[in-house]
Amino acid sequence: MEYRILGRTGVQLSPVCLGTDPFMDPIPEEMCSKILNRAIEAGMNLVDTGDSYASGENEKVIGRTLKENGKRHSILLATKCDHGLRLPGLKSLDEGEPEVGPNEGGPSRLNLIKACEGSLRRLQTDYIDLYQMHRQDLVVHIEETLAALTDLVRQGKVRYVGISTNPAWAALEAIFLSEFKGYVRIAAEQPPYNLLDRRIENELIPMAQKYNL
Repeated sequence: MEYRILGRTGVQLSPVCLGTDPFMDPIPEEMCSKILNRAIEAGMNLVDTGDSYASGENEKVIGRTLKENGKRHSILLATKCDHGLRLPGLKSLDEGEPEVGPNEGGPSRLNLIKACEGSLRRLQTDYIDLYQMHRQDLVVHIEETLAALTDLVRQGKVRYVGISTNPAWAALEAIFLSEFKGYVRIAAEQPPYNLLDRRIENELIPMAQKYNL
């Protein structure tokens, strides 16, 4: 397997990542475990999930599989904080917890710390290798998010942080704030990219290459 460096971190990643969005919705647990195990056998060392995938069941099946195969420390585990503010009356991601309120979801300090702890619990791990903010949030200022992420890194709950589906200017704003104020620096931006959607070639990729993102 060929490996590449994650930004300026020195961490080596397989160029193909196992995206797990379909795990538990619709792929059943037994097949999810087989796919994850086969990917690790093939040399993939980056597994990507999110706390909103299959209402948390996605993270749970990954956690159970990694506990069974003992491969947690052989891979880099990436998950995301849900990007949408939830409405009152929706069920929590975890059984036994009360219905969620208007402050659930989004990258505020109030929700971010709780969301991270929830992902750690569902994934049955002590730390998240790459913790990503799932979509740009125009309500919560990025400085609020970076300050909370910095605390999570210092506490050892998160190793590296990233963002997802942000425009180039927003990623650069996060980088500059980190350098000016000493916050943790984003290591990655995860955008949509395919034959029908190539917009990141205009600004995001050139910016990422210049700033080693």
